[in-house]
Amino acid sequence: MAYSRDDIDLVREKTDLVELAAEVTKVKRSGRSTMAVCPFHSEKTPSLSIDGARGLYHCFGCGKSGDVFRWVQETQAVDFSGALELLARRAGVTLTIDPAAAKRRSQREKFVEATSIAVEFYTNRLKAAPDAGSARSYLRSRGYDGDVVDHFSLGYSPEGWEELVRHLRDRGIRDDTMQTAGLASGTKRGGVVDRFRGRVMFPIFDLRGDAVGFGARILDGDGPKYLNTPETAIYHKSRLLYGLNWAKSDIVRRDTSVVVEGYTDVIAMHVADMPIAVATCGTALGEDHLDLLRRFSERVVLAFDADEAGAGAALRGFERSVPGDLDLRVAVLPEGKDPADVVADGGIESLQSAVAESLPLLQVRIDAELARFDLDEPEARVKAVKAAAAAIALHPDAITRHEYANGVSRMTGVDTSFVEQAIRDVRRRSGSSQRNPQPDPDVAPPIEHTATYRTELELLRTMLANDVRLSGLEISESLFSDPETSEAFPTVRSVLESLEPGTTPDLGAAIGSDESPQAEVLRRLALDVRPVADPAELVAKLDVFRLDGEISSITRTLQTIDRDSDEQGYSELLNRLVALEQEKRKKRVIE
Repeated sequence: MAYSRDDIDLVREKTDLVELAAEVTKVKRSGRSTMAVCPFHSEKTPSLSIDGARGLYHCFGCGKSGDVFRWVQETQAVDFSGALELLARRAGVTLTIDPAAAKRRSQREKFVEATSIAVEFYTNRLKAAPDAGSARSYLRSRGYDGDVVDHFSLGYSPEGWEELVRHLRDRGIRDDTMQTAGLASGTKRGGVVDRFRGRVMFPIFDLRGDAVGFGARILDGDGPKYLNTPETAIYHKSRLLYGLNWAKSDIVRRDTSVVVEGYTDVIAMHVADMPIAVATCGTALGEDHLDLLRRFSERVVLAFDADEAGAGAALRGFERSVPGDLDLRVAVLPEGKDPADVVADGGIESLQSAVAESLPLLQVRIDAELARFDLDEPEARVKAVKAAAAAIALHPDAITRHEYANGVSRMTGVDTSFVEQAIRDVRRRSGSSQRNPQPDPDVAPPIEHTATYRTELELLRTMLANDVRLSGLEISESLFSDPETSEAFPTVRSVLESLEPGTTPDLGAAIGSDESPQAEVLRRLALDVRPVADPAELVAKLDVFRLDGEISSITRTLQTIDRDSDEQGYSELLNRLVALEQEKRKKRVIE
């Protein structure tokens, strides 16, 4: 629901953030200062500063910051409305609905309502309809009883073309809502038909427990084995994990989550008394999924099929980097078996042991690389070391790299110094490690650009193309931090001042035969025929970078201030820091 601003402010005033923090972490008051052990990352020395008077917090260790509502969102895994409702009950405040805000939320609620009705329809069909016999037989073959069906709201989509469509119409759901929510598909004649037909239905819920989509398994006939809801306003597969709504509390309690490949694997893990399993929804496990799991535990165990395809999924998932703040591990299952198979074979204890004895992902990757070579042959050992070094080089921590280098040395018989040299070679080639060779006096040193240089260049290119999407965007010199682009920007701005959007600017009049580096850059950009990026996205990225810079500056200043002697200055800076963090989060959402 959406609530009035007055109620939100009242709840904020009535909530003591220090007391709230003390419920989940160790808090230490010292004079007017309050410090706490940060619950958002592992630490022993308190680095979380709390301004109880203003209801603000900031951690100097991990950078987390916010107000009382953000605190509850982060610690209780709820959205803003959930945090407000929780704090309102705690403070004894009765909330009233803001009609204007409620109207803005109505579209999401319509999609959730339609999807929830579909869940109920499919579940009732599975339980009672004669045509769902094959679906019931399939679920019984999996060992699912009525309790499992009810807990996971499993269902069956009938073969007919308009069974769900007619039911939703009877419940007052419009055809365009059905289609936009991913429940129906459009026809050439302008009508709609059921998207899912003749399939076992696995409803997918978001963290709040709202039904947002489906995974649907075919029983007979042609078509993909699994069909998922398409991307909608409420269903984003890159940010959804099947089962997390049921598993999140147990994940926090056990400090471990298990990622499996399929919906039936999630259910099997629950049956095996490990209700900590989740699965992706028809997409590869990605960084957004890990960001979601980070909120509940640092240990993430991958429990995939041990055959070549399943193992490959675990090993290929993070080729570009190794998440240093996660304990990412792999459960070794019997070859050719996934968790559902293991449970079906009566191997619940072996599945539990596989999770408990899981190996670090990097170790699994190294073992897989070494297994490709005959380590009795000198040439093969060299290749094995280089292959293992390529995997180890991805890890950001030097001590961890050293420890794995020792392990490779023991397994291959190659001296540790040579293994570490191979790792350094990989990092040097990839740019992960920089050496400092003596510059050649006859060669001009390379120009060092800012981190956003390429994004700034692309924004200049969209301006030189006078892209119509520039209309309404605020583009100022503050977006350009690189010396080259900041010097070129005024020229581009002056060229565009009197032009209508879409009209190609005449650079000749502005820079003519100018041979300056800025003129050369502009010419190169103007002659680039590639399609230009969306300028709104570029501006958003540069805005976030600008905010990061200001956040870093304020953070450094706060660390030098004596809070007891300058409480007002400290609070003002902390308030500004929280405001910047909130502005940054909003821009991330827009992206």
